Amino acid sequence: MRRALEFDPIEEARRQWALTWPDAADAMAAATSVMRAQQIVLGAVDTALRPFGLTFARYEALMLLSFSRRGELPLGKMGPRLMIHPTSVTNVVDRLEHDRLVTRVPHPTDRRTTLARITPAGRALAVAATEAVNAVAFGLGALDPEDLGTLSAVVRRLRQQAGDFEVPDEAHVPDEAHDERSGERPGTIAGDARR
Repeated sequence: MRRALEFDPIEEARRQWALTWPDAADAMAAATSVMRAQQIVLGAVDTALRPFGLTFARYEALMLLSFSRRGELPLGKMGPRLMIHPTSVTNVVDRLEHDRLVTRVPHPTDRRTTLARITPAGRALAVAATEAVNAVAFGLGALDPEDLGTLSAVVRRLRQQAGDFEVPDEAHVPDEAHDERSGERPGTIAGDARR
């Protein structure tokens, strides 16, 4: 366990930055804060998932599949929803398949498409792992519900501006119907454009 400093090093860096680049000091402090927060969150989540033999990427894939209507999705749809490269999807699914948490199955109507399907063991592990990450509040337990909402809203604007997703016009918001081919439901990780 590392000893806490007696001052905030990011605030000190912001102060120093402002002496030469005053217009960029707040952006530098915010970016550095986001990067440090990511380390804190990932550390807490990784620690919670370690007893289950999962990384965050594998956990996310299990949850994506568990939220889909049929417990399966085409590999090609998983990458955009997990916001990872197709090669990374293959690696994640390979590992989950090796651990018998996921199986690959042919698509029933498209021979070019392979589906990843969560197994009963994968579903059970996803539930147990979720209890563990929920118990540590995904590393954000120091924040109250209002802070969490504000943080999510601010970061969402940044993600949207970066092109992670588009906000649909009110007239084009999907209804509660799901995509029969992929088994997706709106309002879940599988049905959303994603965090």
